Amino acid sequence: MTESTRPASDGEAGDQPDVAATGAATGAQGAGSGDAAGTPAPGNGSQQEQAQTGDKRHHTYYEGGPGASSEPGGEDEYDHAPNGDAESAESEGVALAEEDTMAATLLADLQRLQAEYVNYKKRVDRDRELIRHSAVGSVVESLLPVLDDIHMARQAGDLSGGPFAAIADKLEATLGRYGVERLGEAGQEFDPNVHEALMHVEAELPEGATGTTVVQVLQPGYRIGDRLVRAARVSVADPA
Repeated sequence: MTESTRPASDGEAGDQPDVAATGAATGAQGAGSGDAAGTPAPGNGSQQEQAQTGDKRHHTYYEGGPGASSEPGGEDEYDHAPNGDAESAESEGVALAEEDTMAATLLADLQRLQAEYVNYKKRVDRDRELIRHSAVGSVVESLLPVLDDIHMARQAGDLSGGPFAAIADKLEATLGRYGVERLGEAGQEFDPNVHEALMHVEAELPEGATGTTVVQVLQPGYRIGDRLVRAARVSVADPA
């Protein structure tokens, strides 16, 4: 006999449990608590094992990615790799070598400049002395007639005393302070570098003379340093 099918009333629909909701709740309870024997649910147990395994096998990385420092502004562990240290040391060595080369170059330049300055100073001092001697020599050349008159007056005995003799002595002393040297004395051995022989005579020479000797100074010569203003004009005699 066929049972007729009729729709359930509102009361019957509310008394019957919802099969889909009951299944979802049962699945959630099984996932959370496991079976009655105490076996953990597969899903939850896998998550715990993964967390424990992850704690043992993996590092905890902070913000910034693997190798980043946990401190704000800290240095990353990958910032100082061995290759970076080697490159830094090599660069520092090259920089030091360049500095040593530059220091050696500057020292050589300084030594060269110092040598050039010393040579320049010597040259200037020498030129200054030559200029000074040239100036004094020009004055002596202009005074040669006066000096010759003083010499002739002294030989004639006119400068044995008196005010004129004092003036002549002062003039010669003043020239001496400027480096003027008078040349030519009777009895000296003839030297062609400072003597000019105007006469060759026969005369008695000092004892021990072995060469041509000055016997009379006609005009004295004058010299300033290495510069000969005028050679002494003399008469000479040879030994017998």
